[in-house]
Amino acid sequence: MLSTLTSRTGLQGLIVYAGFVLIFLFFAATLGSESFLTTKNLANIVLQTAPATVMAVGLVFVLSAGEIDLSFGAIVALAALVAAIAMRNQPMIVGVLAGLGSGAAAGAVNGLLVAYGRLPSFLVTLATMGVIAGIGRSISDLQSIPVISPGFISFFGGGSLAGIPSLIIWTLAAIAFGHLVYRQTRFGAHVLAVGDNPRAALVSGIKVARIRLSVLILSGACAGLAGLLYAGRLQSARYTLGESDLMTVIAAVIVGGTALNGGKGTIFGALVGSLMMGMLNNGLILMGLSVSYQMIIKGLIVLVAVAISLRDPNR
Repeated sequence: MLSTLTSRTGLQGLIVYAGFVLIFLFFAATLGSESFLTTKNLANIVLQTAPATVMAVGLVFVLSAGEIDLSFGAIVALAALVAAIAMRNQPMIVGVLAGLGSGAAAGAVNGLLVAYGRLPSFLVTLATMGVIAGIGRSISDLQSIPVISPGFISFFGGGSLAGIPSLIIWTLAAIAFGHLVYRQTRFGAHVLAVGDNPRAALVSGIKVARIRLSVLILSGACAGLAGLLYAGRLQSARYTLGESDLMTVIAAVIVGGTALNGGKGTIFGALVGSLMMGMLNNGLILMGLSVSYQMIIKGLIVLVAVAISLRDPNR
């Protein structure tokens, strides 16, 4: 039975689910029911990980296509700032479209340089990360910009529908949409084919350049949505938004079972990985560990996940 389950989920899939349970049990036993296991704290973990989960959905497509995006953290801040500035004198819908549009546009620049400029995505997105971060600092003058639209704050931040917080609704919508596109559409199949063997995909008639462009636009749009969620939850936008998310999101996606070298991924695994990283951050903070130790532990988790991914016999 174990061999059957392993063949279906892969070694890394089993490890991530087991790891999630073990980490939860560790913090539950160590911190007890007065802090970690409270309903408020567990709900906060889900709410705090919502932007990272949305970004993780886009990154699953990018990594599955054999590419990488290092700029999504900077895009988060840019989208939030653009939306907040637009809503100073314009209706909410203008700010939403401006934020999402800026994210998609940044992703399109990355995609065009990678797909048609034939430049490595690592170097392209590393460079645009700096450019976009600089733009965010320039348009904000290093100041926090308040979000003054109550409708926006409710829709993307503190509101709820039928008792379900809007951030959780956005998370579930992103996961459902991502899984549907990834597993049930021709586009998703083409993404996996390009990541697994781009030459074979090209010979079979798949437009490889278009797929690479599309996944980077999708990643930018997801980062743009994450920026709106941050702005709604915090009721303001700042150039530092998303700065600490790069390692967290990459860790969540890799830990969740998406291969760094393409051709394999899972949206639900990214969700579990994101919740695991959020739970880890939360537990370590409650234990009184500093940010330095949190970064060290995250880095070690990424190393273990990459080693398992590269050695997984089901890959």
